[in-house]
Amino acid sequence: MTCSERLPTSTKFTHKTNNDYSLQLTRWFLTPIAAWPRAKTSMTERVSLQAHILACLFLIAIVMVPCLLYVSLEEKDMQIKLSVMGPLSHWIMGTINYWLLLTRSDDIRECVRHMETDWKLIRRLDDQEVMMRYAKIGRFVAGFCAVFMQSGTFLFVVAKAMTSVTVLVGNVTTSMHPMTCPIYSKFIDTRFSPANEIMLAVELVSCFIVNSITVGACSLAAVFAMHAYGQLSMLFSWLNNLVSDEDNENEYAEQKLAAIVEHHLRVLSFISRMENIMQHICLVELVGCTLNMCLLAYYSITNWSDFDAAKIMSYIIVYVSMAFNIFIFCYIGEILTEQCKNVGEKAYMTNWYNLPHKTALGLILIIARSSNVIKITAGKLFQLSIATFGDVIKTSVVYLNILRTMTPT
Repeated sequence: MTCSERLPTSTKFTHKTNNDYSLQLTRWFLTPIAAWPRAKTSMTERVSLQAHILACLFLIAIVMVPCLLYVSLEEKDMQIKLSVMGPLSHWIMGTINYWLLLTRSDDIRECVRHMETDWKLIRRLDDQEVMMRYAKIGRFVAGFCAVFMQSGTFLFVVAKAMTSVTVLVGNVTTSMHPMTCPIYSKFIDTRFSPANEIMLAVELVSCFIVNSITVGACSLAAVFAMHAYGQLSMLFSWLNNLVSDEDNENEYAEQKLAAIVEHHLRVLSFISRMENIMQHICLVELVGCTLNMCLLAYYSITNWSDFDAAKIMSYIIVYVSMAFNIFIFCYIGEILTEQCKNVGEKAYMTNWYNLPHKTALGLILIIARSSNVIKITAGKLFQLSIATFGDVIKTSVVYLNILRTMTPT
């Protein structure tokens, strides 16, 4: 490594600022819901954090639990039940993912520290540029996911709340704004003002929390995956520079190879920890979004004759946002699997015959390790890949056909 290749000592950015830049959007999404891991703090801060978590759980439960009671105990019309099942499942998925994020906070903290150390270990300007390029991609995916998910779901909730329906209560006719997640009347009777308006406002806040959970999980996966992808890209450049045309440079090949092996194992440990964090969240998203995409397509078909433009548009936007979320998880799994496999191929394609005999034998270990790929899965049941995304779309269509057969449209 020449002096010109090293980072300048007076560089504007430090490893801390670079790591903060790559994680900035994810931290913004998870901090309002108290899911961003914090270092050990004082007793007051811990109590405040627990209160924050309880407040978020309360705002989720005050919408989800009465809605669940409404569907199971009060409503008898199957069409109305089906119209409520989609939003209700979104709240249930958010609750499960919130619990998973909270229980995995220590692993998330370790991944964040791992990323910061990776930025700190950079010694070449080219490596920093590679990592920064993939950090920007991770930020873009996180931001795009947030805009799609928040705007789509809020449009879905607001479009329904903006309409008004007439209900007969005893001998009195009154109008009310319908809720996306109806409330069990014995819990709170939302047919009357101001209970109707108050619960609509609570539902919007609860919707923001549930969306933030989904967006935070998706952005966390994107940022971690792009960081690992960037680290593997650095490894490829190191392998390309392992063999030099000058014989005197090849004397240092053993030291370079040792650094490559150490870095390879470090990246694999990061991917393994990421898999432990995301596998159950991916399973919840895979199953839940398959169901929700089926229901959203069903809503669009059943409402097509009325052609309520705002309602149908909200269905389409939410459908696309959920499909995008699943695509991101599947695409992440696909590219990381392929990138891990490529390590062995890159090692094989080097001019290993120019290396000292013992050093060249060390490449066999890299090739053997890369053949045992760490796969990103959904609950250890499904490998996440583009083929899996296609299976999700096909499964949701199959469920839609079954649903249309079983219920009148």
